[in-house]
Amino acid sequence: MKHRRISRRRAVAAGAGIAALVAGGVTLQSANASENTPAPELRVLSVTAAGKLASTLGKDLGGDAAGTYYDAKAKSLVVNVLDEAAAETVESAGAKARVVENSLADLKSARTTLKQDATIPGTSWALDPATNKVVVTADRTVTGAELAELTKVVDGLGGTTELKRTKGAFRTFVAGGDAITGNGGRCSLGFNVVKGGEPFFLTAGHCTEGITVWSDSSGTEIGENADSSFPGNDYGLVKYTADVEHPSEVNLYNGSAQQISGAAEAVVGMEVTRSGSTTQVHDGSVTGLDATVNYGNGDIVTGLIQTDVCAEPGDSGGSLFSGSSAIGLTSGGSGDCTSGGETFFQPVPEALSATGTEIG
Repeated sequence: MKHRRISRRRAVAAGAGIAALVAGGVTLQSANASENTPAPELRVLSVTAAGKLASTLGKDLGGDAAGTYYDAKAKSLVVNVLDEAAAETVESAGAKARVVENSLADLKSARTTLKQDATIPGTSWALDPATNKVVVTADRTVTGAELAELTKVVDGLGGTTELKRTKGAFRTFVAGGDAITGNGGRCSLGFNVVKGGEPFFLTAGHCTEGITVWSDSSGTEIGENADSSFPGNDYGLVKYTADVEHPSEVNLYNGSAQQISGAAEAVVGMEVTRSGSTTQVHDGSVTGLDATVNYGNGDIVTGLIQTDVCAEPGDSGGSLFSGSSAIGLTSGGSGDCTSGGETFFQPVPEALSATGTEIG
């Protein structure tokens, strides 16, 4: 049987303290030598290497860690810390240290308060290490008493939280890498995966909640749902039922494809690309992590990646990637690819772990 190709495009309580110069125990010569020791050089890092270093420093610093992000221009890792001792640990590892006011515990406490007191449709919040705050975004539907209540909660959280507005309205991008259709709806294929040697693909959970049998753009049935999680999460797993090719790549919509060799965690500042069946390919960067989005109708999704990449209905489920690494599945957002906006993504590593699949 002739195969048809379905392609889709798609951060530390310092263990080391500051050594004291004890009188009589250190000679003037050695003290001067220490003072003249040059500061450690800032390491030039790829985003993948920066993510690994962030993980290592996070374990070393513990409660003194206050978030990290990647400086794409300088190609370096920036680490937020709470004191100078922790800053020395960071700099000795070749990263840039920033002493900030809010700890991760402070920011997580703010998130808890927002969840309890400000779960309002049309709002989202995410950790932004660049500002050392939880950034709360309200879309154009949040007005009147709801906006007043949200503003009151944010103001009550002081310097841990910042409120912004967006011109669009938060929505899941249902309308669908490559287009996949079913029951009159369209989403986008995310990444091809394998489980037990069998082929599957990942897409958005809000897509698989409404559609159970999937076809390709030609109308040929190619798969059936195997797993689905929405709201809370936003991933769906579809098992291929047709004899079609399922390469580990993302459609770039220019006659070529990006090979995908594995999955990686998102890092704030990471440059990313999204592929979807409505608006095809668009670039941007990760702007926040562990985002919560209140889409309305009780549909609240947590743990998302926030980006400045645009998307539109039908792009749901599509691929977010960085180089050859799978990063996320398109969930929803506001705006469009004319005026811009923000888009949220389900992290791929979490979806792989939950479904017992792997990129392949």
